[in-house]
Amino acid sequence: MTLPAATLDHVVINARDDMDRAADIYRRLGFTLTERGYHSLGSINHLAMFGTDYLELIAVPKGATTGRMDLLTFPFGLNGLVFGSEDSAVTYESLSKVGVPIDPPVEFTRPVKVAGKEHDARFRTVRMKAGVVPYGRVYYCHHFTRDLVWRDEWRHHANGAVAVVRALIVEPDPAAGAKLYADMFGPENVRDIKGGKTVVIGNSRFDIVTEAELAAQVGEAAPNPEGRKAYMAGLTFRTTSLAKAAQALQAGKIAFTKKDGRLVVPAKEAVNAVLEFIE
Repeated sequence: MTLPAATLDHVVINARDDMDRAADIYRRLGFTLTERGYHSLGSINHLAMFGTDYLELIAVPKGATTGRMDLLTFPFGLNGLVFGSEDSAVTYESLSKVGVPIDPPVEFTRPVKVAGKEHDARFRTVRMKAGVVPYGRVYYCHHFTRDLVWRDEWRHHANGAVAVVRALIVEPDPAAGAKLYADMFGPENVRDIKGGKTVVIGNSRFDIVTEAELAAQVGEAAPNPEGRKAYMAGLTFRTTSLAKAAQALQAGKIAFTKKDGRLVVPAKEAVNAVLEFIE
């Protein structure tokens, strides 16, 4: 059985039940956000679309008592790493056969307005079983209506962002944390790096590092772990221009530093996720 190809679909920032604040912050970070979406599962979202992947802000409506209440069990910050699937049934079958602890596909929809007309975007996700990933949610997403999600008018951002190139994950034992990805994609996708392991995901990578290595890379810009030993710490975006990104951050009154050819936005400025911009 051939394992699924390692491709990044999107990454998810958990806004819990405070979407208004999160959306305001990410607009001031220089991202163009789609209109608020309402999933049939009960969550709400905004997207920042790039070339082949995207950033999702997700939350439950303030005051909600039903729906995606599981989002309230996670702290604010980076909470989801999502891989692409062209066929969720095949993804589920192939991963189940090699022993990856995965749940059957779940289908849902979200209304999307395009050129003044409303359409239903349809998705099917295949998620890791509860408790498998200690630092958040890891799953696959199968898009049935890609034309309603990747639209050019949503891909232009004041900060020049065009892609997610890295996610940073903290694990006390990076080798143990990387085993799941070796099982999902094959051991050739996992490499050694300073302070941990990296997983090659198409044009992106997921760095699984110790807390000491995170501190060495981002210092005081790191997120508040809120007592967690393992957590998703932040994201690196490719921008067409560091000068453009800096101008957007300044216009949004977002604090940042320039370090080793990258712009670093502290997690306290970005809903508890440290953000980097590189050219």
